[in-house]
Amino acid sequence: MNPDRYLRTFYILNLLVSHKEGLRLTEIKDALKLPVSSVHNVLQTMVSAEVVVVNEDLRYSIGPRTVSLALRTVQSLDVRTLARRPLQDLARDIGDDVYLGVRSGRRVVYADRILGTQRISLDIRLGEPLYMHSTATGKLFAANDEKMEALAMTLAMPKLTANTITDPAELAQEYARIRAMGYAKSLEESAAGIVGYAFPIRDAEGEMTAAVHVSVLASQATRAHERKLLSDAQACAEHIERLLGHIREGSNSTSGKSGNSSSKRNTMLKAAPAAKTSKAVKSPSRPVTKV
Repeated sequence: MNPDRYLRTFYILNLLVSHKEGLRLTEIKDALKLPVSSVHNVLQTMVSAEVVVVNEDLRYSIGPRTVSLALRTVQSLDVRTLARRPLQDLARDIGDDVYLGVRSGRRVVYADRILGTQRISLDIRLGEPLYMHSTATGKLFAANDEKMEALAMTLAMPKLTANTITDPAELAQEYARIRAMGYAKSLEESAAGIVGYAFPIRDAEGEMTAAVHVSVLASQATRAHERKLLSDAQACAEHIERLLGHIREGSNSTSGKSGNSSSKRNTMLKAAPAAKTSKAVKSPSRPVTKV
């Protein structure tokens, strides 16, 4: 079978998913800008396989076999497994420690960690609750969920470093900045000498389900490094999102082309303030991080 025929099957499914009432042949043809004969032939094959169904009004919609496959696929998705390779690539490219942050009930935890080439003496345990007033990942989750933000305002806000935000009004402003920037930054707010960055990962429904977190020595958090980190980490988050079935607004899902996403990322992500002089030092050997 011609490869284009396979691709047209996916284009049609992607189109029908957005139209629960179904579409007629001419509507599908016009939306995809394909010859009516080609679309008709593909649709007949899809109907015979129950990939799509057609009603008495000659409207095509998603069929039972597609629904069954989609449900089994969603059930098999594990964000930790899917994110592992992209996180490894990110840690290799930028040299910093990379974490996967996830929500666990009303708390936020790190579910995975990839060590970079920078030697940071920092003991971060997987599975332990993160502060939502000081860590980049904790702040990111709270800023993107009204209930978590309300909860964060009621929790204790210990002063972990000189930069830790402990005033609820100031924290609310910080959450607003995070929503505006599209990512979160912890400027030595949880640990002196460490700058953290967190980027949202959204699932197929567009809900934030996880986060890419990067820990950087403040002495290494130059503007040049931050620019590369912002671009690479956002690309990593978007890669994981695609694996989860999330298609970002503006992507060309009909034609199957990814488009130039790097330029869009550069305009969406606003640079945050540069880190202050670091109090942290590189350790001569990397300690074993407790899990």
